[in-house]
Amino acid sequence: MPTFCVAALWRYPVKTLAGEQLTTAEIGPEGIAGDRLVWVCGPEAVRTSRRHHRLLGLKGTLNADNYPLIDGHRWDSPEALALVQDAAGSDAWLEESDGLNRFDVLPLLVATDGAVAAFGRDVRRLRPNILIGGVEGLDERQWPGAELHIGQVIVRLESLRSRCPMTTVDPDTLQRDPEVLRDIGRRFGGYLALDAAVVRGGRIRVGDPATLHPADLAARATLTKPDSAVPAYAEVEADPGQRS
Repeated sequence: MPTFCVAALWRYPVKTLAGEQLTTAEIGPEGIAGDRLVWVCGPEAVRTSRRHHRLLGLKGTLNADNYPLIDGHRWDSPEALALVQDAAGSDAWLEESDGLNRFDVLPLLVATDGAVAAFGRDVRRLRPNILIGGVEGLDERQWPGAELHIGQVIVRLESLRSRCPMTTVDPDTLQRDPEVLRDIGRRFGGYLALDAAVVRGGRIRVGDPATLHPADLAARATLTKPDSAVPAYAEVEADPGQRS
């Protein structure tokens, strides 16, 4: 069975804000502990950087007491609210998120270094939780339905992830380049990285070996979205099932 490694880890304590890179992570049924504990809301519903891209200029972290912070301020402080409203509008507010509803699709997003290299841009544009290293090219496209075993942790790779306008935002400058999403559509059929669920939890670390256990080919075929079914650019941009 192919063996790879955990190359990097991230969590996003405040949904749709920039996250924090980790060296170790506790994995449970709801993904990485501390992920997406708070979200930004507006009168219309949850508000994300797909429409308010300046939210990506704010950083969500956890303090020593595992309390979410926004640029170093407690998430429920006037200072944090002011920052969020400056980025997302004066009618925005912050709330504790609600169980698994805080995830757009599944609790984990897994990226691979081979696909990121082919993408040719900062991996942070894809907002993964786990980056798997040692993967050849676009081999991840054959992974839906398979399992990753990382020590005692088992992660089931459900399907390829369709991408959204968040990928067009430079994580450092916040400059937008619509060509990025068009390029994902042309070269990758609109899909990069994999939505994943937790079969068995535990602690993982950067550098841990990861073993791929392929699924039955017939089952995998039903989970992999064929390039022939890729929506047009405008449809990809509007897809509601995006990682934020």
